Amino acid sequence: MAAPVPLTVLSRWYLYAIHGYFCEVMFTAAWEFVVNCNWKFPGVTSVWALFIYGTCILIVERMYLKLRGRCPVLLRCVIYTLWTYLWEFGTGLLLRQFNACPWDYSQFRYNFMGLITAEYAVPWFCASFIVERLVIRKTLRLRFHEGPEDGWSKNRLDAGDGRRRSERSRGMTNDANGYLKGE
Repeated sequence: MAAPVPLTVLSRWYLYAIHGYFCEVMFTAAWEFVVNCNWKFPGVTSVWALFIYGTCILIVERMYLKLRGRCPVLLRCVIYTLWTYLWEFGTGLLLRQFNACPWDYSQFRYNFMGLITAEYAVPWFCASFIVERLVIRKTLRLRFHEGPEDGWSKNRLDAGDGRRRSERSRGMTNDANGYLKGE
């Protein structure tokens, strides 16, 4: 059996994008409940959030790998929060050029151009802590591997009758990442 290999950059970006997308929906649902007592918990976001969160967290991952031995976690979270504000402002400004920016913080007292707001500093800080300690660290530990339990390798157990079956008999093999690959 081949040694497990780390997730690709694209795979990690995808996980970070889905994580950010989910958190955005949950945050807006909670916000709607707290502000308007709406028991329907309508969470909303934009498809742009996938790109925005996936890329932002991938860059935070790079920062984490560079800073983890050099500065304490709270300082790293301040740096991540500042980066998040810069990224949110930059992507918001770009999307606004196409009338596609999905957020507008103009109603907040401490907003800047409606693209960022100081009122979100604590939530962004807390989110950056969670992202580093849970999401990034756990994602970097994930591995692709080949073996009986991956569901694709040759000689795997067939879930139906418990007999072993060769994938080669169907003209299929695995590549190094454990994905199914046609011969």
